[in-house]
Amino acid sequence: MSLIGSIFKNQSPWGSSGPTGGSGNGSGSRREPPNIDELIRNIQNKINRFMPGGKSGGGKPIVLGLIILLVIWVLSGLYRVLPDEQGVVLRFGKFVNTTQPGLNYHLPFPVERVLKPKVTKVNRIDVGFRGASDSGRSSGVGEVPEESLMLTGDENIVDINYSVFWVIKDAGKFLFNIQSPVETVKATSETAMREVIAKSEIQSILTEGRSNIEVEVQEITQSILDEYGSGIQITQVQTQKADPPSQVIDAFRDVQAARADKERAKNEAEAYANDVIPRARGDAEKILQEAEAYKKEVVATAEGEASRFLAIYGEYKNAKQVTQERMFLETMEKVLADIDKVIIDKESGSGVVPYLPLPEIKKKSGS
Repeated sequence: MSLIGSIFKNQSPWGSSGPTGGSGNGSGSRREPPNIDELIRNIQNKINRFMPGGKSGGGKPIVLGLIILLVIWVLSGLYRVLPDEQGVVLRFGKFVNTTQPGLNYHLPFPVERVLKPKVTKVNRIDVGFRGASDSGRSSGVGEVPEESLMLTGDENIVDINYSVFWVIKDAGKFLFNIQSPVETVKATSETAMREVIAKSEIQSILTEGRSNIEVEVQEITQSILDEYGSGIQITQVQTQKADPPSQVIDAFRDVQAARADKERAKNEAEAYANDVIPRARGDAEKILQEAEAYKKEVVATAEGEASRFLAIYGEYKNAKQVTQERMFLETMEKVLADIDKVIIDKESGSGVVPYLPLPEIKKKSGS
């Protein structure tokens, strides 16, 4: 630049300070442009001054210039790929390979050139609705019924809006295997969503089944894109809204309220059953245990009585008269224990002798 600047210093290509010459005020005669051959000769003379050997060898400047141009052309193949990019090398317009972030080299243009798409940027596609920036509105969300209305497995219609988030996984496949990546992702995700919704019931879609639907749609969409060799990675499918169509949403809410009342009544009945049944089982167990205790008591008493009888019977066989007398006396003692007693002496002949009622006297003294 200093060499060329020194040639044209204080001189325009037309040999003056301006295209009209003079002092620049528009006055004076117009000058003729300089001779091109003379201009080229001046440039060569300037270059020769910086070459070894002075003005000798008129071909040396040309060779040096060619060498400099060759070096510049070779060095033009150096390029840098940023951390959020991936280099895609094209050789005469044909995809060759991809390069990772850092300083890399390719054959200079026009042999090879490099494309550097952003591979870490998360892209978003909305299906069933358009945001303010997408629809051109200043605010609000625009609904797209032809995308959001879907038929469920139990022959109901659901109005579902969702967003698909994706990144570039393989820049080479992304640039050359699919023509319209955005439309491809959108169409593929919509196909997957309709497939999943067609297998699900509306109640599950509107309540606890959303997370499962999102995961299944992501897996199906990713498998289709992999079959296409799209080089796209689906990172997330996020459901924004899942409602019945606006025309029947009031009736559907009434149905939902009725189902909620049904569930509440069912839960109350189960709570009552959980309270009554354990209590009844406890009472039944108590009765069974009491009956078992009574059974054991009766059996033990009977066994004791039988053992006692056998013991007495053994003594009876050994001394019948004594045993009979003892048994008679014990029995009479029990029988006469609580009654008034009268003793009649048959041998004295004096008649009836009253017996002193000692129990009655004891009772009176006690009172």
